[in-house]
Amino acid sequence: MRIHREGRVILISMFILLVVINIIFHFKNPLGVTFIINLAVSIATFGFFLYFFRNPERIVEIDDDSLVIAPADGRIVTIEEVEEYEYFEGEKLKQVSIFMSPFNVHANWYPINGSVLYAKHHSGRHKAAYLPKSSHENERSTIVIESKTGKKILVRQIAGALARRIVTYAAPNHASQLNHHLGFIKFGSRVDIFLPLEAEVFVTLAERTRGNETIIARLPD
Repeated sequence: MRIHREGRVILISMFILLVVINIIFHFKNPLGVTFIINLAVSIATFGFFLYFFRNPERIVEIDDDSLVIAPADGRIVTIEEVEEYEYFEGEKLKQVSIFMSPFNVHANWYPINGSVLYAKHHSGRHKAAYLPKSSHENERSTIVIESKTGKKILVRQIAGALARRIVTYAAPNHASQLNHHLGFIKFGSRVDIFLPLEAEVFVTLAERTRGNETIIARLPD
């Protein structure tokens, strides 16, 4: 199992800390019930974090630049028309939102080939990520990408109640490429995709998505 680079320092630090704690418990109560319980909890905790920071290799081969691929693992919680003000100045767009539980892969992929026009991080609250207002109240990063066909889409990484750090690799003038990571969100979160109204959406509410695999929509000609 490959480990994402965002988790390596955390996992190494956690491993050292847990080893030290278990050594202390062992000297105080060698092979006693307290030591065994602490060892079991330590193994379970480290195992969860190891699983959380997994980084599966997924390669998509698509020769249609109008297709939008899921940027994240999770579940579709929103498909609706909204007005977007941060970049599109109130223009009506089609929003598709993916909620990521702590058990999903938390790497985020670029959804289309093209170029990054805009990228900005916003501080904010840490309410449950599945709530609609989390899109503009929670800590978030907004990325606008222009596809090779000239269509613009907006991707928004949103922190949740558990998420305390959004990592965004995208920056203006960077290339947007399928199979490459856009960023990473730590511990529960959500990703919104804003598409032109004419886009044909292929997913449905409550459908499960796999990042860099599930086809979300087709951009208009």
